[in-house]
Amino acid sequence: MSKQQVLIERELQSNSKDRIWSIISDTDKLSRWIADEIQEEGKKLHFIWGDLQSSHDSRMATIAKKVKYHYIRLKWTDEEDPNAFLELRMEKSNISNNYVLFITDFAEPDDIDTMEDLWADNLDRLHQFSGL
Repeated sequence: MSKQQVLIERELQSNSKDRIWSIISDTDKLSRWIADEIQEEGKKLHFIWGDLQSSHDSRMATIAKKVKYHYIRLKWTDEEDPNAFLELRMEKSNISNNYVLFITDFAEPDDIDTMEDLWADNLDRLHQFSGL
């Protein structure tokens, strides 16, 4: 069964393209809100959740495409669905002049609610560390 695309949208309280870009593309900042640690090895990113010395989960992703001040798209190396990816996209709102973060992810139909909850938690962590 193929996964379904899930789109999450969050307006960020900033109109600084440099600040938003660093939050979605810099591994040190990504590790503040998406994972506990992210190790960069060229075009590969190793995401780690939990303590490396004890219980933890990890996944490897490849940067499929990166357009500065626009988006970063990752492909999980263990993903079976060839159409699935994770994308973090920033777009400026014409109404508020702030940036909007669009997260595109994929999940099995039965897991969509869980994925949305996970991203809500991640976005709460983003707000806690950055105020956005």
